[in-house]
Amino acid sequence: MTRKTNMALAFSDEQAMILESAKSFCRDRSDIAAVRSLLASDNGYSTDIWAEMVALGWTGIAIPEQYGGSELGIGSTIPLVESMGRHLLSTPYISTTIASQALLRGGSEAQKAKWLPLLAEGSIGTMALLDNEDWGAGSTSCVLTESLKLRGSKLLVNDAAVADFFIVSATHNGAQVLVLVEASQLPKDALSRKVLIDDTKRAFNVDFNQIKISADAILPKGETALRDIKLLGALLTAAEATGSCAAALDVVVAYITSRIQFGRLIGSYQSLKHPTVDILIGMDSARSLIYHAATILGDEPLDQDAEIACRMAKAQATDALLFAGDRGIQFHGGMGFTYECDAQLYLRRSLWVQHQYGDAQHHRLHLASLILD
Repeated sequence: MTRKTNMALAFSDEQAMILESAKSFCRDRSDIAAVRSLLASDNGYSTDIWAEMVALGWTGIAIPEQYGGSELGIGSTIPLVESMGRHLLSTPYISTTIASQALLRGGSEAQKAKWLPLLAEGSIGTMALLDNEDWGAGSTSCVLTESLKLRGSKLLVNDAAVADFFIVSATHNGAQVLVLVEASQLPKDALSRKVLIDDTKRAFNVDFNQIKISADAILPKGETALRDIKLLGALLTAAEATGSCAAALDVVVAYITSRIQFGRLIGSYQSLKHPTVDILIGMDSARSLIYHAATILGDEPLDQDAEIACRMAKAQATDALLFAGDRGIQFHGGMGFTYECDAQLYLRRSLWVQHQYGDAQHHRLHLASLILD
């Protein structure tokens, strides 16, 4: 027997406006040449483009008006993140949006009043959650001691080098907590950059050992907010992956409709036509799911329908992009295995996406118990 879930799907005027603006912005600022020019840079993104995004008000989309935002809600960030994924525009936007949601859902009034206006104005925050590579882990080895000193480190913290603060998961007196650590509190050797399969992204291991924090740096509702943060992180990653899947499809179609082999366009062969249609179907399915999730999300704690929506979106987007990236390489033949081929960028993005906020298997494991009686 199956459980009947909320399958509402709507596309608001605000989302449509953001999508139209984001599509043109990302297309103009992040063509493939611009993407490749940033691959070897320290931060992996353009500070000028980030400043433009701040000026457009995008960093305040999901932040309430009382803190300097536009209060459009987390669902209104989905069109922007999808467009960023389509043009491989990497900025600290996802990291910062998730950190702002952690504050909104788990922070004290003083923490919100201090940090949310700064985030709306372009400050950068990030989450430090992983002690190991298992997103299903129910505990953390990072400890906040009785004397309020952190003991432990975190792996693969996105955008750590440019973050103004970190929200760190830890255990304190047997309970799981979220702790706000300012970047100025870290010693100079606390960050260790990790090489990622996706060169458009940046992540670091961060050593938080012996960092002393004040009691008011603990998020009062951190334990309950943590579940929502992981689900929202999965959804935003899914939105970015869905955009990248659409771009991978564009690369595939452009190649198979121009490459001639044995006197015929290779796109005329059914062995290439059918997988290309499969990419389209997978991408459209993922797109429906991310906007379904965006429709039912609110500022309140996520209910079971919202959890199902986020998990379904991440599982589908993860699989869709992985298939698109793989087919893009195969269809390009020997050239596809070189880094000069643009299809490489999407395969690498697909492999990175697998391990952000849980892969498809992780989310389907949870969906089984949520959907099936």
